[in-house]
Amino acid sequence: MTTESVTPQDPSPAGAPSGAPEGQRKKPATARSLARTRRRKSAARFWRQYRAHRAGLAGLAGLMLIAALALAAPLIVGSDVQSVTNASGKALESPSAAFPLGTDQLGRDLLGLLLWGSRVSLAVGLLAAALSVAIGTLVGILAGHFGGWFATVTMRVTDWFLVMPALVLAIVLATVMSPSIWTVVLAIGITSWPTTARLVRAQTLAVESRPYIERAQALGGGHGHIMARHVLPNVMPLVLAQTTLLISSAILTEATLAFLGLGDPNVVSWGGMLQEAREAGAVSSGHWWYLAPPGLAIAVVALAFTLCGRAIESVLNPKLGVAR
Repeated sequence: MTTESVTPQDPSPAGAPSGAPEGQRKKPATARSLARTRRRKSAARFWRQYRAHRAGLAGLAGLMLIAALALAAPLIVGSDVQSVTNASGKALESPSAAFPLGTDQLGRDLLGLLLWGSRVSLAVGLLAAALSVAIGTLVGILAGHFGGWFATVTMRVTDWFLVMPALVLAIVLATVMSPSIWTVVLAIGITSWPTTARLVRAQTLAVESRPYIERAQALGGGHGHIMARHVLPNVMPLVLAQTTLLISSAILTEATLAFLGLGDPNVVSWGGMLQEAREAGAVSSGHWWYLAPPGLAIAVVALAFTLCGRAIESVLNPKLGVAR
């Protein structure tokens, strides 16, 4: 029995010298590495186009500053600022060096309350917008993909939610359920998804009319594969832009519910501060420092999210022609 000598093959790719050091040999690109490269290039291209929108940059800078202040609230003012027993000022004291924004009717520092309230208002806005977009995206993709009687029934339910005032429905839900932050999130998220559902359904119909969807179906791709691997990635830019626009309206709705006394009374929020200022008679007594800070904070955050959303929408859909 003869033993043939086997010459080991050079593992280096074609075109690379066989005697090259191992560190200099190019590794063959995998599908995962190519996907990462495409995502990095896409993100870099998105950021270059986004930077051209001065209003979007201003909104992003404002949001980053507000988010940083909200996260650093325990370090800046401490957690005792919310306590009534630890209040160190007089009731409804005007702005001074000790209290830059004055005090409330309980003698608490309004600057500290404003910083702590930003945490609740931002969290509720983000969570409610995420819930609303998730429901709208799911309904829109399912209705656009399956069509037929399912789409008809789904769109009629969506139209009913569109006709009904979202704020009234949110007030009803917040009244029926126990008062808490999660109640406010559910009330906002459940009542504000129809617009996203209609937009995503229209985009789904456009995506599924393309030839590569037919090829995927011919190769055996099922409903889940088509929706998850082909439709969802194509509607995500629209979903991202819609999310940024919904956050501002969610924050305004949360402030409205808290102003009406339907929020969580155990936490401090900007809407809750306005409601307490109204109960303390700040409007009639001229205590402007009690009303102005939370009201301006709500307006600034809503404007910042709107500017970011418009900029993102313009980058992802240049046909809109949004002014830079």
